[in-house]
Amino acid sequence: MAKLKLVYEDNPLLRKISKPVEEITPRIHRLLDDMAETMRAENGCGLAAVQVGVLRRVVVIETEPGKLIELINPEIIAAEGIQTEYEGCLSLPGKYGITQRPMTVTVRALDRNGQAFELTGSELLAKAICHEIDHLDGKLYTDCAVRMLTPEEIEEMLE
Repeated sequence: MAKLKLVYEDNPLLRKISKPVEEITPRIHRLLDDMAETMRAENGCGLAAVQVGVLRRVVVIETEPGKLIELINPEIIAAEGIQTEYEGCLSLPGKYGITQRPMTVTVRALDRNGQAFELTGSELLAKAICHEIDHLDGKLYTDCAVRMLTPEEIEEMLE
């Protein structure tokens, strides 16, 4: 496994739509493994392939230590409720905003073996799923932020 280089907000790649994975190969397995290592090294809870320069619909999420979720070609099929929370992004270091996301989402995806599955998540997991799928569609959380936090608010939040 290897830690990959992150793509930051000024890179136009983040605004491109990622392509579906047509075939799950050893290269996709390695991408999943490297993305998980990168996400953990950067203290994130989610990472989309585009954030490491790969325009494929691949996501890793870990909102609970040791419970890695791998999503290939994810698609949200149901959403309900609303949560208003702060949100940040590894590709936008030091910035945070307030967003409104569904409280609960159900996603359909493929696992690393090509098996289709559905996953329902609430609160932080729901927010992470939405955030990472937005990346696959060329969107950043700042596009849907109700407002961005001031430096003083960020300092207070991080204490």
